[in-house]
Amino acid sequence: MADNNDIILELKNVTSAYGKIAALKGISLYVRKGEIVSIIGANGAGKSTTLMTICNIVRATGGDILYRGERINDVNSDHLPGMGLCQVPEGRRIFPRLSVTENLEMGAFFRRDASAIAEDMERVYDFFPKLRERRRQLGGTLSGGEQQMLAIGRAIMSRPKLLLLDEPSMGLAPLIVQQIFRIIEEINSQGVTVLLVEQNANLALQAASRGYVLETGSVVMEDEADALLHNEDIRKAYLGE
Repeated sequence: MADNNDIILELKNVTSAYGKIAALKGISLYVRKGEIVSIIGANGAGKSTTLMTICNIVRATGGDILYRGERINDVNSDHLPGMGLCQVPEGRRIFPRLSVTENLEMGAFFRRDASAIAEDMERVYDFFPKLRERRRQLGGTLSGGEQQMLAIGRAIMSRPKLLLLDEPSMGLAPLIVQQIFRIIEEINSQGVTVLLVEQNANLALQAASRGYVLETGSVVMEDEADALLHNEDIRKAYLGE
């Protein structure tokens, strides 16, 4: 376990459920400031549910979720971006009838620092030049890759300290996926901590410093990402070998 002062997020024996069906069965994990930590596992393992439970979209039925040392189990999900915790959900969920610029502005809806917001928008456009080209275009008319860029850019506009990414590669062409992951690593290098849920275990572990493996709502393994990448069982189960 890391020094407590280094930990930005910690889950202690967290449980959650969909009705009477248990989804998370006592998850414990932590993320240090400055890390990229990946959660891998098969479909239905509880990866996305973990992120939604952190954000109180799915309510925890037990355990503690600590963000920067503060218990956030009962904090409304709408308040979390203002605290520096922002999720890019599975499926992107951009605003299809708003322009690219308007979508980005929505990411800064709680901020009042107009000059800094303008600076951050330029930063997003530097990350994703395609968005600059399409800044007046409606979000719903963008390609899947461009919508993923927009979803990440909208999250950046909140100036997150911790960014939760749910399946950023889903449905995207390999070249776009590589570009998205380069940007994730660049965002991290600029001081944003990342918790990454990703079906592509190979990419996820290459990007991360540490990883957790989930099976049916439980953590079954945790280790340095490189060790997981070279673990024979992991390679057979999740890397197609």
